[in-house]
Amino acid sequence: MRVVVTGQVGMDKQAYLEGVRSLCEQMGRKVSLFNIGERMYREAPDVPEGRILDLPLSRLIALRRGVFKDLLNEARSVDNIIVNTHATFRWRHGLFYAFDYDMMKAFNADLYVALVDNIDRIHARLLRDGHTDHTLKDLMVWREEEILATELLSQIVRGHGCFYVVSRGIEESTADSLARLMFSGHSKKAYLSFPMSHLTANGQIQLIKQFRREMKRHFVCFDPGDLEEKALGPLALTAAREGHKFVTLEVDGKGLRIETAEILAILSDIDGQIYARDFKLIDQADMIVSLIPQIRLADGREAPAISSGVERELQHAHEAAKDVFVIWLAQATPSPFITETATQVFTSVPAALEYWHKNGYMPSAPTGGLFA
Repeated sequence: MRVVVTGQVGMDKQAYLEGVRSLCEQMGRKVSLFNIGERMYREAPDVPEGRILDLPLSRLIALRRGVFKDLLNEARSVDNIIVNTHATFRWRHGLFYAFDYDMMKAFNADLYVALVDNIDRIHARLLRDGHTDHTLKDLMVWREEEILATELLSQIVRGHGCFYVVSRGIEESTADSLARLMFSGHSKKAYLSFPMSHLTANGQIQLIKQFRREMKRHFVCFDPGDLEEKALGPLALTAAREGHKFVTLEVDGKGLRIETAEILAILSDIDGQIYARDFKLIDQADMIVSLIPQIRLADGREAPAISSGVERELQHAHEAAKDVFVIWLAQATPSPFITETATQVFTSVPAALEYWHKNGYMPSAPTGGLFA
């Protein structure tokens, strides 16, 4: 298994991929991790840490090609290898690609993965490492460029069906999903769909967390909840109304101050990327699993917590010929727009798990889970 993992600057991919490698080894698969950037610094000891992109482009390309030749040699002697690299860079040279087509063609990876993460976490890591010459808007653009370039690379070298977007997230479950994507070909790939607004006041957040964790026990999951940038909007709008120049966030246990105006400037980008990315996550899955809880409205009435976003995801999955599973926990009868597009509608998570086990979606019986 040969895997190329890309991601914009500020991802801390190496630490994450070390975790993926460890999980693969727990699955009985020995995996080598080849970090292109680290090897380039090793080949250029005169270059200070964090300054390699300041080199003349000609030397940068020569360094990269030399390191990639080492990769091709090492790859011949191992069964499984993850290559940690980038697809693009934006630096003083402008926008340029970070790979050589002939080298990638020779490597011929089985999987191409674009790793993504919350923009505030990326921003915090860059500041931690002394990189201040960027805006949040820059980071949003760099992420789109990295995803697009990686997908194009995968299609040109290998064809369709080998490219995935994977969220780094803050839970080990995302690393587990990548490890299983590599080595558990029998595992179904599921997009998780659930309402992400209006749940806090209704006490349903814990239910959603339990649902997400349970699904990740059984499937390779693409979970939109692993990216939580939408929450930046209300914080920035509130700060603007109250006249605050900065928004203070907690990122990885530390405080982070961001200018309110910077967040306001990317709100449309956040919405646009959520719309495009979530559909892409559905397209790379085998099925969609949607949880619809019941909530209490402001007037005291009970109603299904189904948002326009969830409805649109279900319709997109249906039109893409994916299996569509709905776990309907509300008391009201689901509308024909749900029942007529769903492969199956369940009234509980255990009922769904039983169905999936009996029909070959899960290799083992669902025991000891959060909904047992």
